[in-house]
Amino acid sequence: MAKGHRSQVKRLRNEENKDTRPRATVSYARVSVTKACFVLDAIRGKDVASALGILAYNNRYASKVIEKLLKSAIANAENNNGLKAEDLYIAECYANKGPTMKRIQPRAQGRAYRIEKRTSHITIVLDER
Repeated sequence: MAKGHRSQVKRLRNEENKDTRPRATVSYARVSVTKACFVLDAIRGKDVASALGILAYNNRYASKVIEKLLKSAIANAENNNGLKAEDLYIAECYANKGPTMKRIQPRAQGRAYRIEKRTSHITIVLDER
């Protein structure tokens, strides 16, 4: 009837549904989600070599952060999963909203304007062709 404790059943179910594709994540990156998505949209679905080329010649700040993240994902694929870098492509890449730092800038006549320094959590998932 019962196949074990509820936590054991959940653990087994999660192990069966686990995604084994190589990935890399950067948390609290100091770039807003919208600015990161401009760069991520340019490399989504591309193979790794062309994505690195696009990131190298893109002059946005987010491209430097994402280039470093992509190299980390490639290293994870080679070392942990035993995959070759030539066969990899970007299956998923997305940016989620992180916490926002709130700062105040003084303005004229004693007013104060709020400055929001946004952060994001960026994830790249690779897969084999």
